[in-house]
Amino acid sequence: MLDADFLRRWLTNAATAVDREAERLTELDSPIGDADHGSNLQRGFTAVAAALEKDAPDTPGAVLILAGRQLISTVGGASGPLYGTLLRRTGKALGDAAEVGEAEFADALRVGVDAVAALGGAAPGDKTMLDALVPAVDALPTSFAAARAAAHEGALATTPLQARKGRASYLGERSIGHQDPGATSSALLFEALAETAEGAGHA
Repeated sequence: MLDADFLRRWLTNAATAVDREAERLTELDSPIGDADHGSNLQRGFTAVAAALEKDAPDTPGAVLILAGRQLISTVGGASGPLYGTLLRRTGKALGDAAEVGEAEFADALRVGVDAVAALGGAAPGDKTMLDALVPAVDALPTSFAAARAAAHEGALATTPLQARKGRASYLGERSIGHQDPGATSSALLFEALAETAEGAGHA
């Protein structure tokens, strides 16, 4: 079972991963975006970690809703609303339970990913964060490690794609040959999730 402390540690680990990879995310964003993806997410997840340390909600759903709210209020551009929606909708799907099963958590994350797709009007293959999120959620019922691997492979697979959504789509064919920064940061979330699960004996 996963409790509020598990979710808090996941997001704290995600903040550490984003902080470590911020420069790389911005480098990936430079040729096809606004060159601010890493710094934006770094600011947002730092705020998430601080909020969770100050106010520790007692249910998994409340942890995710608080984190989502922080991302929406601190991250500019499209990333804040998209990541905020992912976490808030996942949290709402979990409801008020003090603990949730792994299968229930996977189902809730799928609700969050579907909300991201609806908000952005995107689908897998459009060279967006969904190219990592969708395969990760598909693999999550197998294991946290499988979800991490699927997210990583999904992010790498964006390199030969032509962007069809977001600022990168304005570049047309020139977007080909660049790994999508959003898919890359999404893979970091699942990397942090798998590490948290391994630390808690859930892998």
